[in-house]
Amino acid sequence: MLDRGDFEPVFFAPFVASSVRVDNEWTDYNGHLNAAHYNVLFDRAVDEAARLLGLGPRYATARGGSVFTVESHVRYLREVPGNAPVRVALRLVDYDEKRIHLFHCLHHAGEGWIAATAEQMAVHVDLKTRRVVPFPDDVLERIATMRAAHAALPQPQGLGRQVNMPAHS
Repeated sequence: MLDRGDFEPVFFAPFVASSVRVDNEWTDYNGHLNAAHYNVLFDRAVDEAARLLGLGPRYATARGGSVFTVESHVRYLREVPGNAPVRVALRLVDYDEKRIHLFHCLHHAGEGWIAATAEQMAVHVDLKTRRVVPFPDDVLERIATMRAAHAALPQPQGLGRQVNMPAHS
């Protein structure tokens, strides 16, 4: 069951979510996008991509499954002022029967520069048992199609990066 009707989606590489304008309410006393709202923007992009994979709200209601984020690493690269237009480009890095590994870039929608990146691991969950379970075969097929479309992209800068402090000399 697809979330956007009865068609098979076409997967562009990378997937580019809808452009939005940063609400001034999302800025903090430093005059830039608050850290929490970067995650809101990344999460909205995942929701859009999930619908293409057949994993959106209709899937949750009809089939009782969803994806939950279990790990995330955000890098804040450049300040985003209030009212700036932004968009997220999402790449499916890898997957297995229960997990998807995603990499996102938050771009200024007008000027193109990258404001932040996020790497994420999400798992497929049965909403009744709240346990991690394999994706259904039809969803795995769409995930494989998206992964194949994204496989030709160059490795994103910052993929697999760890949070650590360099040793002092």
